[in-house]
Amino acid sequence: MAELVSFWLLLLVSMLLAFVLGLIILNHNLPLFLRLSHVPKGTFGLPLLGETLSFLKPHSSNSLGTFLQDHCSRYGKVFKSHLFFTPTVVSCDAELNYFILQNEGKLFQCSYPKTIPGILGNLSMLVAVGDTHRRLRNAALSLVTITKSKPEFLNDIENFAIQILDSWKDKPQVIFCEEARKFTFNVIVKQVLGLTPEEPETTKILEDFLTFMKGLISLPLYIPGTPYARAVKARRRISSTVKAIIEKRRRRSSNNNTADYSEKKNSDFLEILLCVDTLSEDEKVSFVLDSLLGGYETTSLLMALVVHFLGQSPTALEQLKLEHQTIRSMKQNNEHLNWEDYKKMDFTQNVINEALRYGNVVKFVHRKALKDVKYRDYLIPSGWKVLPVFTAVHLDPSLHANAFQFHPWRWENQDQTCKKFTPFGGGSRCCPGSELAKVEVAFFLHHLVQNFRWRNQDEDQPIAYPYVEFKRGLVLNVECCSDEAENKQH
Repeated sequence: MAELVSFWLLLLVSMLLAFVLGLIILNHNLPLFLRLSHVPKGTFGLPLLGETLSFLKPHSSNSLGTFLQDHCSRYGKVFKSHLFFTPTVVSCDAELNYFILQNEGKLFQCSYPKTIPGILGNLSMLVAVGDTHRRLRNAALSLVTITKSKPEFLNDIENFAIQILDSWKDKPQVIFCEEARKFTFNVIVKQVLGLTPEEPETTKILEDFLTFMKGLISLPLYIPGTPYARAVKARRRISSTVKAIIEKRRRRSSNNNTADYSEKKNSDFLEILLCVDTLSEDEKVSFVLDSLLGGYETTSLLMALVVHFLGQSPTALEQLKLEHQTIRSMKQNNEHLNWEDYKKMDFTQNVINEALRYGNVVKFVHRKALKDVKYRDYLIPSGWKVLPVFTAVHLDPSLHANAFQFHPWRWENQDQTCKKFTPFGGGSRCCPGSELAKVEVAFFLHHLVQNFRWRNQDEDQPIAYPYVEFKRGLVLNVECCSDEAENKQH
């Protein structure tokens, strides 16, 4: 009797598992049979996982990777797949990418995997939608406009660059990615929170921020000890620290007289933010975290890409050095760079743009179709994920001559605001701090190229994981230039 019960129980469990598995397979493949003639060609791959692992397979950031190469050759520049547990349309087409970015909030909406909003919070500018995103972005644009050309901000950038490079003079070797992160973190913490590297709050924020960053590329499993759980806790600690700094600043401002407060307000990022009435307290805290994230990770990566590619292009490096020596020769000893100097850095802008195109800081962005969208002969079904792939457009030989070469001179005759160049996204979600990032890179290069020679120690390459990083941190053998060159700069 017991054996019979066991048999029927085992059979029942087996049937239940088969039923669940059948539902999973049906749910996975059902979209393939819906409006098949209009949805882009492609394949869904394995149940649940789809083709996600192949899509995310590490590859050089200045290449398409085998997944995109294979799928574009088989299905064209627009194809369907199953990525991040969702039916997906992948676009490697410049026109469709532009169409997607320009129709944010109308036909498409930002839709990132659960890890991102789970750590950043729903008020982050990266994941917020609708009115919340508009208010956050407007505040960001206003703050950037006020800040970017201010002498105090520009002087801070230059001083931190000089400090970092001065520390290299007795070092035969540096891990550049670490140095770049140190520089960008010091700049953004000073700019946003008014903190110097020596203050204890700065060290506390940096420790939590490193934990926070590791969680962004982890599985969203809130289990004690996992990178995701540690990142969520780190974000809470950073939020508490930021709230305490904001409250301290608010009390200090209220104790100052009107004249002193007005003077301070005109020169301090956080003071300006505190006066923005359109943002709630939590939105202001989230805004600060977004600023730290953008100013720290993406800017330092751009710096690393520029230095890496310049190390492989001596002609470009020599022309860049000449441009900065010319700018320095027109200034007094120890005179700081200003906004007018930045505007004279034409070839520097070309180098930065080419590093963005060739190195691809951002490979793709996540969107979701809000309704059935017809584009050309394609139908993008409502609810499907849509991935505009910037890398594919930046490395498209039909759009960029010698696309797989680092060639800054192409930007002498090419519009950097065109559809085929979207390193900072586009539409209403175009990065509001892009100009600040370029200023930081330009000022750092001004002092680097006049004071140091460098050589990549090994064949370290920028790898897309999908977030771009140098596996060994970009180890450089560095050599301080002659005293004559140093005197020109100082």
